[in-house]
Amino acid sequence: MNKLLPLLLCTLLASVTAGAETVGDVDTAFKLIGPDHKIVVDAYDDPRVNGVTCYVSRAKTGGLSGAFGLAEDKAEASIACRQVGPIGFAGPLPKREEVYAERQSILFKRLRVVRMVDPRRNTLIYLTYSDKLIDGSPQNAVTAVPVDRGTPIPVK
Repeated sequence: MNKLLPLLLCTLLASVTAGAETVGDVDTAFKLIGPDHKIVVDAYDDPRVNGVTCYVSRAKTGGLSGAFGLAEDKAEASIACRQVGPIGFAGPLPKREEVYAERQSILFKRLRVVRMVDPRRNTLIYLTYSDKLIDGSPQNAVTAVPVDRGTPIPVK
């Protein structure tokens, strides 16, 4: 059993961090101690829609608090989702589903990406926003990926 626990923890960690791939970043403010403040661009492949990738840009706080994971990142993000290959579905999609969430502060703030289905227009809509336990932010960004009419989106 003792040998199984580290393997189980590694598998769990891999499943939590899977999905996000940092494409690049740019520095926005120099910090003498710790990493600089940055804008980071991450790529997220939709886990239930083959051929769609979302690119999210967001602020990442540097300095000592950022280096130790104690900083609260800004609630501002931008999103662009694109068809990057043939679109296919792993099964019927709910009308609304969270695709990805990432912590932006040590306890209460998360960046979220939600997929919505517009069956009338055969389009996938992706929304990014930040929420907080007590007071979320109304700042958001939206993008849409139209799907060819020959490939109807299966909806639950």
